[in-house]
Amino acid sequence: MAGFHTKTFLKHDDYMTPKSAWENIQQYIPKDKVLWECFYGDGKSGTYLEELGFEVIHEEIDFYKHNKGDILISNPPFSDCKNIMPRLAELDKPFIMLMPSAKINTSYIRNNFKDKELQIIIPRKRIQFVKLVDGEEIKTNKCNFDCFYYCYKMNLPQSILWLE
Repeated sequence: MAGFHTKTFLKHDDYMTPKSAWENIQQYIPKDKVLWECFYGDGKSGTYLEELGFEVIHEEIDFYKHNKGDILISNPPFSDCKNIMPRLAELDKPFIMLMPSAKINTSYIRNNFKDKELQIIIPRKRIQFVKLVDGEEIKTNKCNFDCFYYCYKMNLPQSILWLE
């Protein structure tokens, strides 16, 4: 698999969120808030959240030009996290972003959230994303990296939660 910063990965940075990823954390997402699934992808992520009983805004619009919902929730394009994190800090709204665990060590998380309390939810096993190339699902080997749910203003019961 290509690394996060290679041209191959940047060209094919389409890894869709499986429903199980949202099922894992549904108990930590308030039902009385409107979610903005702010990265459209193939459109299924918003549908999965709706199927779990959430009110969801999930439109194919520019994350950098809009501000919707009460809570932002997504599996953002990993190759653009250096731009996404400052935008999330600017919006200063609750969020849950599913990103590689290694992102915790990046300057863009440190610089934008060093004075803000991030919380982390750690899945019990690796999330198996659905890979798309030019809109077509392709078979891949199992995911070879761990992801965390990075949370902000979600009022979780503790700073680090390990899912059972």
